[in-house]
Amino acid sequence: MENNQPNADGVKTSGTHITCWTDTVQQREFETLNQDIKADVTVIGAGIAGLTVAYCLAKAGKQVVVLEDGLVGSGETGRTTAHIANALDDRYSELAELFGEEGARHAAESHTAAIDLVEKIVTEEHIDCDFKRVDGYLFLHPSDDKKSLDEELEATHKAGLQTAMLDASDMPSIAAVDGPVLKFPQQAQFHPLKYLNGLADAFTRLGGKIYTKTHANTKTMKDGYIEANDHKVTAEYTVVATNSPINDWAAMHTKQSPYRSYVIVAKVPKDAITPALWWDTGDQDSVWPSMPYNYVRTQPFNEQYDLLIHGGADHKTGQANKEEELEEDRYQRLESWLRKHFPQAGEIVYRWSGQVMEPVDDLGFIGKNPGDEKVYIVTGDSGNGMTHGTLAGILITDLITGVENPWTKLYDPGRITLKMTSLKTFVHEQYSTLSQYVDFLLPSDVESLQQIKPGEAAIVGRPNKVAVYRDDAGAFHAYTAICPHMGCVVQWNNDEKSFDCPCHGSRFTCEGKVINGPALSDLAPVETPKQ
Repeated sequence: MENNQPNADGVKTSGTHITCWTDTVQQREFETLNQDIKADVTVIGAGIAGLTVAYCLAKAGKQVVVLEDGLVGSGETGRTTAHIANALDDRYSELAELFGEEGARHAAESHTAAIDLVEKIVTEEHIDCDFKRVDGYLFLHPSDDKKSLDEELEATHKAGLQTAMLDASDMPSIAAVDGPVLKFPQQAQFHPLKYLNGLADAFTRLGGKIYTKTHANTKTMKDGYIEANDHKVTAEYTVVATNSPINDWAAMHTKQSPYRSYVIVAKVPKDAITPALWWDTGDQDSVWPSMPYNYVRTQPFNEQYDLLIHGGADHKTGQANKEEELEEDRYQRLESWLRKHFPQAGEIVYRWSGQVMEPVDDLGFIGKNPGDEKVYIVTGDSGNGMTHGTLAGILITDLITGVENPWTKLYDPGRITLKMTSLKTFVHEQYSTLSQYVDFLLPSDVESLQQIKPGEAAIVGRPNKVAVYRDDAGAFHAYTAICPHMGCVVQWNNDEKSFDCPCHGSRFTCEGKVINGPALSDLAPVETPKQ
């Protein structure tokens, strides 16, 4: 079914589990930076946000270089389920409350424009990526009631979307759903890594340069250049498109929180399920402010089968224990739900998890980094990474080239939203983060290192915490368990075989190598404890 060996370097993807995307496409690899270079714009990150920004800027006549520490799509774009939608994770009724009706309308316009831009790029650049327009369907979670959909119907109409209320029986292919359903027409889906490969090729045809296996050190930004692989990259503008911004120590990390979301993929007979996007409204009783929801789509696979892709079971990164459900146990919850609602589902052939940044006021951040004139960031995708990353190409290109854009203010990373809903989420998330520092006082995960099974790890010691990994041969490898970003104690993720920071979402391989920001450096090796 899948490779389940520990991912020691994070070059191909940021977890042990490969995805149906990384398994079916050879990711683009370019030369590694080996000299000092200059450009108009440096983009850090070769996911959908970074490559779309780079492509759009190159189309506008800018000389652009892209720095990527893995391969193209080795970050969260390669671990998404790739719903391309203007049906946002956070309801339009909530957006209208937070940003006014004009703000909600701009959110709808911008994400619709992002869908259109993906389609335009696919057509103009002749990218074979299984792009398809499909309808989306939002239905009630058992904990929710019809009022939610009534309010959303009204809010989406005010925002300019042509939604329609249907009965559940009008939804294609799904079972065990009753009551009303909100239809979002003209959504889309694609194979994200086929798209990124095509986008990378189009960008380089425009004269752009991509450097893979090239690790950027953004601490040097304010000196007018970036260090990458011990070389200088000098540019007038820098765009940080690394999912979680690696250039910022604290400011942006108080405005958003990292969550892990889980995915299973089942084979289904070819054409047994009508292609569509399905979402429920989320668990209203969840311990998490994001109210995790179920999301489903199809994907062509081969001549005999399609794939049915189901995501959900989210929790804050490094804090799965808050629900007393381990990371690796969440797939069973997803499978039970999938088989109830899609009896056509056959063998489970892939499973993985990915990381989502949830902003406290529901909308992502695209624009100037607070306090910097010539540094731009893209973060806070809130589960809409495909449209959010594409939208970044439009917004940041306009900002750098001096074109006025009516959506700039809405996505401004420096914004402060003083509404009770966002303030309540802010307080909840910051309490959740600060409470993690108590981990220094907690006892070791195991009484003896011999209790650590080969291929697993534990956090030991008090208060000097050490992350100990035991390889398949039985040898122990020890690292400091203190995240180099802001000093939280990392937690072992036995599902993806990684050490995850429960404060701001930095992640490290079983060998201590950083694979997710905001941390810039690895977990330092230390002497193995005598325990």
